[in-house]
Amino acid sequence: MQPFNYDVPATRVVFGFGTSSKLKEEMDRLCVSRALILSTPEQVEQAAKITKHLGDSKVGLFSGAAMHTPVHVTDAAMVEVDQSRADVVVAVGGGSTTGLCKAIALRTDLPQIVIPTTYAGSEMTPILGETKDNVKTTQRSPKVLPEVVIYDVELTLSLPLRASVTSGLNAVAHAVEALYARDGNPIIALMAEEGIRAFAEALPALHADATDRSARSRALYGAWLCGMCLGNAGMALHHKLCHTLGGTFDLPHAETHTVILPHALAYNAPVAKEAESRIARALGADEAAVGLYELARSLGAPLSLRELGFDQSGIERAVEIAMKNPYWNPRELTAPGIRGLLQRAWNGDKPAP
Repeated sequence: MQPFNYDVPATRVVFGFGTSSKLKEEMDRLCVSRALILSTPEQVEQAAKITKHLGDSKVGLFSGAAMHTPVHVTDAAMVEVDQSRADVVVAVGGGSTTGLCKAIALRTDLPQIVIPTTYAGSEMTPILGETKDNVKTTQRSPKVLPEVVIYDVELTLSLPLRASVTSGLNAVAHAVEALYARDGNPIIALMAEEGIRAFAEALPALHADATDRSARSRALYGAWLCGMCLGNAGMALHHKLCHTLGGTFDLPHAETHTVILPHALAYNAPVAKEAESRIARALGADEAAVGLYELARSLGAPLSLRELGFDQSGIERAVEIAMKNPYWNPRELTAPGIRGLLQRAWNGDKPAP
């Protein structure tokens, strides 16, 4: 066995049904009493409902969170932070809201409580991606790791099927890349394989019955595991491409991950045999990349960048950005290789090395 380091910063996790009712209790544990609530415009009513019992402890609600954490949105939220004199930020929603919560914490060092309503997984990471001037950049900092994450399965019961599927496959991407990350280790590998398996079981069950409480619980468990993988192992080509397509071309986050993942895995599979074997085993498939593609197809998920509104003429620009300041990757990056990958993803073809 290769030598490894295992250094996992602590986040308190509260998991179960109805656990969002413990928000005030968790605030008391942190010795805070003035909460600024964050949400997207679409989830403002849900956020207000979850936090209505806070009473005077709720000092404001900012509902402008947006995909890819635009800096100008964070600037607007910071005005509310200052005016409300909040001593804790509470995010209710998916990756967009969690990203805004982290951006505020980076600037203020305020504690964070995150209540996820999707399977994004970013709540378990010390990673922040921000977008400015159509460029998305990421950084790692212990300042952006949430202090508390409250997983309430009840809040995911109303998550639309399409969002459940793409959010889940987005989470799977975190586990996939952790399996061939330069700084991976045996514990993260176990979490990654189990996280992929959880979604491989849960998503088809949700496709059959979106109200299946057992499947919802299994999926949220998978999101936690996959988020742990992202938070404790490096990112590679897949995430670089998705950050490029999201930050520069404003493509939807989870859907882009869903489309790109099988192709990025196929690119790396020839030099990541053990990872490929683990992923295939978790999926119950003969071949990992094709297994992911077929899973997405069976769930009615988008299979092409064309479906997401990406203009084929943007491929060359995406290749240029991906080759500039690339993330570490197990296989050497070449412009022709990435161009071919993106072309197949645009077409919606089956993945190929």
